[in-house]
Amino acid sequence: MLEKRICSFCGEEIEPGTGKIYVRRDGRILHFCSRKCEKNMVKLGRNPRRVKWTKYYVKGGQ
Repeated sequence: MLEKRICSFCGEEIEPGTGKIYVRRDGRILHFCSRKCEKNMVKLGRNPRRVKWTKYYVKGGQ
């Protein structure tokens, strides 16, 4: 049985055989379900708690 992973940015479940794994220089492993999530976290440096379409979005925390 393959293990299902959770997207590091949006919190969605990633099906086995899909998605992308990104390894930072400090050794931290990030799993992404789509290019949209990868770009928002890695390139744009966004915090998932401040992006409304993620599961990690916190209302009233601004």
